[in-house]
Amino acid sequence: QVQLVESGGGLVQAGGSLSLSCAASGRTISSYIMAWFRQAPGKEREFVAAVNWSDYAYYSASAMGRFIISRDNAQNTVYLQMDSLKREDTAIYYCALGPQGPIRSPSYEYWGQGTQVTVSS
Repeated sequence: QVQLVESGGGLVQAGGSLSLSCAASGRTISSYIMAWFRQAPGKEREFVAAVNWSDYAYYSASAMGRFIISRDNAQNTVYLQMDSLKREDTAIYYCALGPQGPIRSPSYEYWGQGTQVTVSS
């Protein structure tokens, strides 16, 4: 059984930083694309970033230049370093494994339970 457990969310002031982690169990992530999505209240789940097995990273326009996705296959963990946070980054952030369609589409095989990120002004 595959489980993804996110951690690292919290409350931060605008301009601050947070680092999210997603620990996987039940499957080795080394050969899978891993991704982060987010969902704000009343909005659809949206793509944030993804990383493939060669450490090639994909970013949304809003994440580019501010967020960095990385993976540690030895720890079976993927990370999202978020800097220069803005109020509009407030959302629940979800980790996902194994896209079943386009990488930027929320059609992944496995999802974590999410971690709340709140950015205050």
